[in-house]
Amino acid sequence: MISFDLNRMLYTLTPDEHDEEAVRSRLLAHPEVKFVSFTAVDMGNHNTDEKIPVGLFLESMDRMLADGVQTDGSSVALPTIADLSDARVDLVPDQDVNWFVEYNYGNIDYETGLPTGTLRIPSYLRHNGDTLVGPRIYLKESIEMFAAELRNELEAHPYVFGHTGGVTGIEDIDEIMLNNATELEFWVKTPDDRADRDQLTIAQELKEQYWQRVTGPVATALEQTLEILDHYGFNVEMGHKEVGGVKAKMGNSGNFDHIMEQLEIDWKFADPMQAADNEAQIRHIVRDVFRMNSLEVTFLAKPIYGVAGSGEHTHFGISARLKDGSRVNLFEPSDPDGNFMSPLGYGALMGLLKNYGLIYPIVAPTHDSFQRLKPGYEAPVCVVTSLGQDHLTPSRNRTILVGLVRDRKNPLSTRFELRSPNPHSNTYMVIGSAFRIMLEGIKAVLEAGKTPEELEKSISKKYGEEDFYLEKAREYRSERDIFTDYTVEEREKLFGRAPANVWESFLNWGEAGFDPERVTLITGGEEADEKTLRSYREQMIRKWSMEYHDRYIPNTMDFLRSCVKLHEDDSNEYDAANWASIAELKSLIGHEEKGRESLLMKARKAIEAADYTELSRYENEIEEKLEELREIYARYKRNII
Repeated sequence: MISFDLNRMLYTLTPDEHDEEAVRSRLLAHPEVKFVSFTAVDMGNHNTDEKIPVGLFLESMDRMLADGVQTDGSSVALPTIADLSDARVDLVPDQDVNWFVEYNYGNIDYETGLPTGTLRIPSYLRHNGDTLVGPRIYLKESIEMFAAELRNELEAHPYVFGHTGGVTGIEDIDEIMLNNATELEFWVKTPDDRADRDQLTIAQELKEQYWQRVTGPVATALEQTLEILDHYGFNVEMGHKEVGGVKAKMGNSGNFDHIMEQLEIDWKFADPMQAADNEAQIRHIVRDVFRMNSLEVTFLAKPIYGVAGSGEHTHFGISARLKDGSRVNLFEPSDPDGNFMSPLGYGALMGLLKNYGLIYPIVAPTHDSFQRLKPGYEAPVCVVTSLGQDHLTPSRNRTILVGLVRDRKNPLSTRFELRSPNPHSNTYMVIGSAFRIMLEGIKAVLEAGKTPEELEKSISKKYGEEDFYLEKAREYRSERDIFTDYTVEEREKLFGRAPANVWESFLNWGEAGFDPERVTLITGGEEADEKTLRSYREQMIRKWSMEYHDRYIPNTMDFLRSCVKLHEDDSNEYDAANWASIAELKSLIGHEEKGRESLLMKARKAIEAADYTELSRYENEIEEKLEELREIYARYKRNII
């Protein structure tokens, strides 16, 4: 229950309120805001949080806003950049985005009766006093590079304006505007409750939860979250149940327990940097408000095996503000009844599809990311797009990687939906790298002078057909169900084989580690960006191997121990045969025998030897055996009376 007045609280300082006088005035008018935190995102997607008392901040505000504040670089994930012997890192405030006040709802200020607030100032990471590093500066440079080079391309190839709606030439354009939005999916549960996988699977298959009415404490927490987000000005569009979950039960005490539900919250577009900041802040608010209601929230990509994971579909659009003040969508064709997109839209989509392997390690950087990207769970497994059955029928194919979103009544809505990111993807890196590979496709299309009609044929090409840009031995478009209408062999032939784990994904950046030539499209050949990506790779490989060793292997052993014998020795042969298969798999995966090591032991030794090729091989084998074990044990349990 919210027992304080939301209307009396401070939520946002917009860029036009970042001068010293305005900041001082706002903070003094809101004594519930007790701290200021310069917050930056590192290579591990962690947010720094250094709480500075407001009084100290007001005394030194001019210096802090100009020069930033120092932090302990050894505690920030910047491998290959900052280490114990070279650990000076500063947090430099970003003056061009919104600053948010985050509240601790468990700490009520006795003078105001309001929660204690912290003004969070999004910041860049600066190493050794002179070099900006990390995801934030990578996104900023990506945005600036994209807008500048796109303007040059439009000026050099004016034919494109004959196929683009609402603008006649480069001289009409005042500013090129990139825009993004993310959708946040997450699971919520009561503390200590464990999921019943069979019940969750049945509910998912029957779609018993999707878009259903939210009730009990989940409804309270969701409604409070939406109300609070509205005060921040996030322009929330909706909150609703997702596909996963089971109905909550009311216990003898009259309280709901055994809550296990999946939710989604959507909000409107913003420029790329603000969109990434919005997503990060909304995650914090969601977690805090649900905790206030005694509920746990997880943003893991795949918190429960065998059930739908949580995605963070990321939308991309490009528009232009014209000199007369109006705005046009540069993806929108001049003839929307006869074409899906303008040449610019086709080029961006083709660049994204052709070069997607380069950003795969950024989109799916963790073990559970790959657990989510499995057939049958509305998560993409193939690099393929859907445009629509015809020009008048928008596509809603939920099985592809990138979807074209259109609303013929609203030309500004034409955009792409990238369906592979999850809540733990580094949104700054995802957006920045995606725009960079889109640019290559745009350049290829405009330099070839292609029309929308020609480009629709290109992106719809069949396997083995030559194309001016796309690969011959690939297909890139399908309006069919990727999961059911193709065999595994057909999918891999037509759309390429997806990496199975983090190590395989990073092989796209070089067989021996990091090949600058292989990643030129997402670094631009810039030394600073190469340094950022090297650091990112090192951090995520380290995270993958450490999590596997310290979390995944122990969790797998716990699962093996939970697969216990349930039948009597004189039961039927069917039960005995199933149990024999279960015992054999348990032993193969996790039990040591004289002269034979288990798969988990082999994986552990590969980690200790830093042999990631071997770890990758064992991980794939373990996953295959675990899935087989889960299926057999579920079958075995169902037959026990």
